[in-house]
Amino acid sequence: MLRVTSHAKSKRKQRYVVLVSHGEFAKGLANALSMLAGEKKEVIAVGLENGKTADEFAEVFKEAVSPITGEDEIILLGDLIGGSPLTTALNVINEKGLTDNTVVLGGMNLPLALTTVLMKDNMDKEMLPQAVLGEAHEALKEFKLASDDDEEDDI
Repeated sequence: MLRVTSHAKSKRKQRYVVLVSHGEFAKGLANALSMLAGEKKEVIAVGLENGKTADEFAEVFKEAVSPITGEDEIILLGDLIGGSPLTTALNVINEKGLTDNTVVLGGMNLPLALTTVLMKDNMDKEMLPQAVLGEAHEALKEFKLASDDDEEDDI
C-alpha cells in the first residue's frame, strides 16, 4: 500500500495589524506596542519616508505584506484618512485581492493600536472597529494639572 504524506504545515488563518504612516510614526508605534503587548509577528509597520514617492512606498509595502495570503485578514491602521500612505496601502491590498478581508481605521494612535492588537483575535471584523474606536476615543482626555494656588484654596 502506497501512503502519501504531506510535510507542508497547513497555514492557520492569521489576522494582521498593519500600521502605515508618514515618516517613522508607524515604526515607532510598533516599537511602543512591543513594549506594552510583547513582540507580535502579526504587527507590520511601514512608513512613507521623507523624500520618497508613493510608488517607492508601494514597493516597500508590497514586500512588507508579502506573507499575507487570501485566507488572512488585515486590520489596517493609518495615520491620516486620505493620506498617501493609507491610499497607497489600500491600492496594494486591492491588487492582492485582499480588500474584502480588510478593515481600515484612520487617526492611528497608541490607544487605538494597542486595543486593536489586544482584541483582534477576540472579535469578528464587523464588531472590532466599534470596540477599538470606542476605546481609543475614551483614551482622549485633557489632563489638568493642579496649580499650587488650587491646593491652598482647599485648606
